[in-house]
Amino acid sequence: MPLPDTLLPRLAAIVGEHHVLTDPDVRAGYETDWTRRYHGSTPAVVRPASTQEVAAVVGLCRELGVAIVPQGGNTGLVGGGVPRNRELVLSLRRLDRVSDFDTGAGEVTVGAGVALATLQKTVRAQSWNFGVDLASRDSATIGGMVATNAGGIRVLRYGGMRHQLLGIEAVLSSGAIVRRLPGLLKDNSGYDLPQLLAGSEGTLAVITAARLKLVPQQPQRAVALLAVDDMTAALRAVSAVRRALSSLEAAEVFFLEGLELVCRRAGLPPPFSVSHPCYLLLECAGQADESASLANVLAGAQGIRDSAMATGRPGCDRLWAYRERHTEAISAEGIPHKLDVTLPLARLPEFEQRVRGAIAAADPAARPILFGHAGDGNLHVNILGLAPDDERPDDAVLRLVAELGGSISAEHGIGIAKMPWLHLTRSAADREAMRAIKSALDPSGILNPGVVIPSG
Repeated sequence: MPLPDTLLPRLAAIVGEHHVLTDPDVRAGYETDWTRRYHGSTPAVVRPASTQEVAAVVGLCRELGVAIVPQGGNTGLVGGGVPRNRELVLSLRRLDRVSDFDTGAGEVTVGAGVALATLQKTVRAQSWNFGVDLASRDSATIGGMVATNAGGIRVLRYGGMRHQLLGIEAVLSSGAIVRRLPGLLKDNSGYDLPQLLAGSEGTLAVITAARLKLVPQQPQRAVALLAVDDMTAALRAVSAVRRALSSLEAAEVFFLEGLELVCRRAGLPPPFSVSHPCYLLLECAGQADESASLANVLAGAQGIRDSAMATGRPGCDRLWAYRERHTEAISAEGIPHKLDVTLPLARLPEFEQRVRGAIAAADPAARPILFGHAGDGNLHVNILGLAPDDERPDDAVLRLVAELGGSISAEHGIGIAKMPWLHLTRSAADREAMRAIKSALDPSGILNPGVVIPSG
């Protein structure tokens, strides 16, 4: 459907001519997602600088019947942040203010376009920290993280984005502004709209700012990298540490195929003299050095074949590199299929044992690489060696997840990538309720159409 002739001039009048991007080379970075698997085209990228400008843009699009794809740092993995059918891309990166920082209460208001790393740097200067952390911290934006209910590496201790959310500011499809700022720890005045919009993937409203709670900075860190027999041994070690030490923040698991790829691509030396099938990285953080306590707990754990520990920043970063550089190493090998799933902890070993066979049965040429968050049941199943549109292995993985009582999405949402499988873990009644909410808040269907639930 062609754009109305008046759209681009009217957008320019709202945000300024230089912030309506139509050059194909400039648009290209907004039209392809981080994985490079999902892409499309847009007639223009519009970059508002305030909530009022966002509201004016959305109101204009509602008037003219133009669909919108809201976009933050474009680090999503399920195709929900790129245009599919010539929608207008609404980039929120210029909403980049950190304001109303209450250093006494540990709360801050953050624009949707603020990068996670920027927020971390700002609050750490005042002896606070933010509870969610991601490897993509330099580019992931707060608005996108709220919209997808991002999780990351410290969910075990602090929870995901919903757990950090005190209030929200958002623009509805009508152009009206909903503002629940600054936000209160206790507020039972009607429906909890911030929690509804978190995880909605831009389909219900355009998030422009969030009021976030902070956590105390924990300056003393102890990191242990363990070589273990298998996933069962890894979970046993995590359980032992969780019960003994409240300071446990991260429990990351990866496997030999991923470690070998990271060492080859990143030029890292192997962490141990002998290879092992499974690796577990644990991090404790507190006001005092937890290394001795962590070592004592691990000394009694079964199935640990080798270990390395660090407390200073350089040593901790060195051990973390074996886990955090998985994503870039996988991407360097080709365009991966990335399936972010979660299982009940008790079923995680069975899933890990069966999933490679399920992938091989679907396509013997497929190359799976697994890593994830052992404390919350979230594994990232990466599959290399496939055509971007070959979904047979995806189908095998997601059906296995459903069989074992898991969820087809743990962190990144449904987007367009997982919509065909939503029925596996959401009933017909669930999906109908979601459609009703979408219809009520976006009756014209202009906000990220085709994401999460089918259009129409």
